[in-house]
Amino acid sequence: MKRILTIATLCLALCLTGLAQQNTSDAPATKEDIQKYLDAVHSHDMMKQMMEAMSKPMHQMVHEQFMKDQDKLPADFESRMTKIMDDMLNSMPFDEMMDAMIPVYQKHFTKGDIDSLVAFYSTPAGQKMLHEMPAIMADTMAAAMPIIRKQIEGMTQRVQEQVAEMLKESAPPRKKPASTKN
Repeated sequence: MKRILTIATLCLALCLTGLAQQNTSDAPATKEDIQKYLDAVHSHDMMKQMMEAMSKPMHQMVHEQFMKDQDKLPADFESRMTKIMDDMLNSMPFDEMMDAMIPVYQKHFTKGDIDSLVAFYSTPAGQKMLHEMPAIMADTMAAAMPIIRKQIEGMTQRVQEQVAEMLKESAPPRKKPASTKN
């Protein structure tokens, strides 16, 4: 009996030890894990490159607006708008944005996930992905911009039509002029 009790206790102790150990890959990602990932993907540089890539289609849009309405706009409209956009993009608080992203990544990824991502982005394919991403984003923006512009124009027109219709509906009825009898 003593022997069975000893074996059972030993088995229970071994089982509890196994249960107590958490798989480190399932553990929540730490701030340091996320920072390691952000460093691996060159996130700060990547954000700057993406902003630069997005600025080109934005500049093109300003140029097209100027060409369309140049008779109504001041001659320095395009250069002023370009400077305003560039100043806004250059003043983006990248470090603050990165700090704000860390808890989001921690919410969605485990330590194992982050380790796998770091491993991928350390490969030649991962490095190519990082290298090509700004150009992919620029090409995507350039391809999507006419579609977005067309959609926005259509939405704007529909909203204006709806507003005009609502104004008609809510306008007080016009009184007919009183007829004069002789």
